[in-house]
Amino acid sequence: MNFTTITDIHADELTLYHQFRENAFREDGSFIADSPKVVNLLLEEGIEVKSILATQTYYDEYHTLVESYKDITLYLATKEQMQSIVGHKIHHNVMMHGIRPKETSLNALGDNILMLDEISSTQNIGAIARSAAAIGIDSYLVPSYGPHPYSRRALRVSMGHISMLKMHIYTDIKETITTLKANGYRIYAAEVTEDSTPLSSVKVNDKWVLLMGHEGSGLSEDLIALCDEVVTIEMMEGVKSFNVGIAASIMMYQFKYGAKK
Repeated sequence: MNFTTITDIHADELTLYHQFRENAFREDGSFIADSPKVVNLLLEEGIEVKSILATQTYYDEYHTLVESYKDITLYLATKEQMQSIVGHKIHHNVMMHGIRPKETSLNALGDNILMLDEISSTQNIGAIARSAAAIGIDSYLVPSYGPHPYSRRALRVSMGHISMLKMHIYTDIKETITTLKANGYRIYAAEVTEDSTPLSSVKVNDKWVLLMGHEGSGLSEDLIALCDEVVTIEMMEGVKSFNVGIAASIMMYQFKYGAKK
């Protein structure tokens, strides 16, 4: 492997690693991932990579995986240099500059879709992606006005598993739901209403969309009216709701393995 040894952490070529501590993206779809587990999974999934910034320890341990990529820049840094770039003490030894995969069109999504409305927590975005990948849900539909699944924290929480899902980012939720219904999907709203179907007794179509709402306010009445069925998780008296990430995981599992017609 041919390395570019870092002597100045403020060198122009490292600017991207300084700037991408939060959710910023460039027009080319650049993102920064960190930690061996996340970076390695992304590499295994064949994502487009521009450069890797890592210590010799990382390169020595994962040289076979890194060498499977051609024409990428390999920056060699010390752990102390990487900590200076991040701005705080870190417990990993690799960062990666990648390019987000192209979105999947609505017409090319899989038969099972987890759709988010106004989820505000980047952590929830990542946690739901990880659960979806684990359970075998093939598609992830998120709004343009919320956190991006390839933002740094969402990637870390998902452990990189977002790369295993087909992803589409929509701008108009009502228009998107209408299109999905026209494409043959049955839309299930996750909400507590007087006439909602208990999760334990719901029967799902082969093609379905599970729509999750905002962490605090849930789904609006006009969105619920657009859906085909409302489903709720049975809970003990006095408990009003689950965390949206937990609720999504429970419902996805039941939809995938226990609720067939």
